[in-house]
Amino acid sequence: MAFSENKNSLSSNPFCETLRLGEAQGFPRNNLGFAFLGIGILLSGLLFAWNHRSNPRFTPSRGWPVSALNVIYTSLNSPSQLTGWASSGGDPCGDDWKGIACSGSSVTEINLSGLGLSGTLGYKLSSLTSVTNFDLSKNNLNGDIPYQLPPNCVNINLAGNTLTGGIPYSISQMTDLKYLNLNSNQLSGQLTDMFGQLHSLSLLDLSFNRLSGSLPQSMGSLSSLKTLNLQNNQFSGSLGAIAHLQLEDLNIENNHFTGWIPSKLKSIDNLKAGGNSWSSGPAPPGMSKAADSNGGKGKSGLSGVTIALIVVASLAVTLCLMALFKRKSSAPSHYIDEHFSQNRSFTPLVEKEVTGRKDSSSSIDIKTMGTYSVGPKPPLVDAQKSFSGNEFAKKFNSKRSTDPISLTNYSLEDLEAATEDFSSRHLLGEGSIGCAYKAKFADGKVLTVKKIETLHSSGSSSYDFMEIVSGISKLRHPNIAELLGYCSEPGHKFLVYEYQWNGSLHGFLHLSDEYSKPLTWETRVRIALGTARAIEYLHEVCSPCVIHKNIKSANILLDAELNPHLADSGLAFFFEDTNENLGPGYNAPECTKPSAYTIKSDVYSFGVVMLELLTGRMPFDSYTTRVQQSLVRWAAPQLHDIDALSGMVDPALRGLYPPKSLSRFADVIALCIQSEPEFRPAMSEVVQAVARCSQSTSFSKRMREGLGASRRSDDSDGYY
Repeated sequence: MAFSENKNSLSSNPFCETLRLGEAQGFPRNNLGFAFLGIGILLSGLLFAWNHRSNPRFTPSRGWPVSALNVIYTSLNSPSQLTGWASSGGDPCGDDWKGIACSGSSVTEINLSGLGLSGTLGYKLSSLTSVTNFDLSKNNLNGDIPYQLPPNCVNINLAGNTLTGGIPYSISQMTDLKYLNLNSNQLSGQLTDMFGQLHSLSLLDLSFNRLSGSLPQSMGSLSSLKTLNLQNNQFSGSLGAIAHLQLEDLNIENNHFTGWIPSKLKSIDNLKAGGNSWSSGPAPPGMSKAADSNGGKGKSGLSGVTIALIVVASLAVTLCLMALFKRKSSAPSHYIDEHFSQNRSFTPLVEKEVTGRKDSSSSIDIKTMGTYSVGPKPPLVDAQKSFSGNEFAKKFNSKRSTDPISLTNYSLEDLEAATEDFSSRHLLGEGSIGCAYKAKFADGKVLTVKKIETLHSSGSSSYDFMEIVSGISKLRHPNIAELLGYCSEPGHKFLVYEYQWNGSLHGFLHLSDEYSKPLTWETRVRIALGTARAIEYLHEVCSPCVIHKNIKSANILLDAELNPHLADSGLAFFFEDTNENLGPGYNAPECTKPSAYTIKSDVYSFGVVMLELLTGRMPFDSYTTRVQQSLVRWAAPQLHDIDALSGMVDPALRGLYPPKSLSRFADVIALCIQSEPEFRPAMSEVVQAVARCSQSTSFSKRMREGLGASRRSDDSDGYY
């Protein structure tokens, strides 16, 4: 019989044992035996079904995977955009859950990128054993990354959220992982030695977080790694741990790395390493080898003579830099006390004098971040890192004191004398919290005095005012208007700032007469980039972050070289009792009351400023047709239409702009002015995007110059 012939293959089945037991007791095989066989098959089937009831690879709608998805849905605050999802039960493979992909009855992919989700990730992800692609990037997720992630993932993308904490060590066991992207979050702490078993990992992106410490030695085990992005963190130490990796793309910009870049990494075509504290000059004999082998830790093998030579060379470089800065300080703008690098990103590389103003048609170094100086509550970055091309050995830090700065305490009598009793002849402008005046002092200094008028009605005390002064004094960035002094006398409160000779961007765009020189496209991009960096500093560098609440073209001041300086930073306190601080056209849709302002509201206002730069139009113009009165409503539908976009450009540019840069500029605007705040990008992303516009502008200009196509007439004065 067939059964007898196959009994060996079923010998392990307990129900077959029951059958043989029945035969041993004398039951007829053709009667009771087959009855037992039928019962055995039935029970085996039931047991099979029960065993796989909780197996993730079978009927997930009733087992652990769906339970994990239910927890995720609840942890994400049960969002309506996740159609098909449920807080309990359901069948993600049979009921078409949004973002879920299956193979048979197994959940293999969870892709919820860019859906505006908020909340946390839940706590049952380890049961999602069939999931290979896990993507919840570009949302508003918060909290820590769960310790256990889907264990068999190949791709994990949690970029563009506000996740905190560290990177879970459980990732060290995910041996199939090929893609790990955690950029643009708020992750902190040091990396542990978690990379030893990740031999399949080809991309690791930890950029734009707050990670610190040295790189763990296990990074050297990432044998398949091709792309490593660590920029804009606080990593320190040497690059020895990754010295021998076969990388194709490496970005380590804006950290605190020291020492020398290993020779193998220098040969990478796509290498970005600016904004670190690299040692100057060629690596001393044996240093590269030592740094490559042990990450710069332990003994370097340098002799005492070599060390002495390094110290002498460092002192010589320092003295040269001090001499350079001394020459710079002789500039006529007495209040500029920043340290400038040769390729400082906030001033033109080559200055050209023009009548009444300065401008530049040269490119800017878009990679360099600003000078970040801090007070007692230090922001995350505290030094300017400057570099040029791949000449990393020539970089240096221009570091200002971390001690509280000393502000000048002006008397009311001094300010009245400098402004002729605050006469209208000295009036520079009138804002939500008071008027600004041009003050010329007896020693020849010219400063801006801002009279604080709302403080009187709010009933705030002198102590409150001094707290505000102290807070503003700690905001030190090359693109933020620098506070130089104050006046605090009964009934009179003033803030004293550096004076910017070219007024505001609003005046340049909207109040200039027909004889004024228009801003070139390159200058407009440079203004946008500098302003974006200032806001990025407030949002993502200062701790706690600073919401500006009053970003508009009237608060973007232009110095003699048309570099932007954001005014009214740190004054959000005064806008708590007013809904109209920005004026029509700048307010984000969600800003129906002061408490509704967030950092994403600032992003929206900056997008409106970019629209002004693009179109030359006012944010709100009641003198135009009803359709065109609101700049955002009129422009937004046309930003992705190439033909319409060319018709929106400020006529003052006379068509002189690179089309690629213009298109990228419009793309950034479209992202910033989205009506839903959660879909607007972080300012660090905006900075990167505007920088790419600048790259396009600079490249187009170099091409024109190389072809001799940028001939300027005598009356162009550097504008093209």
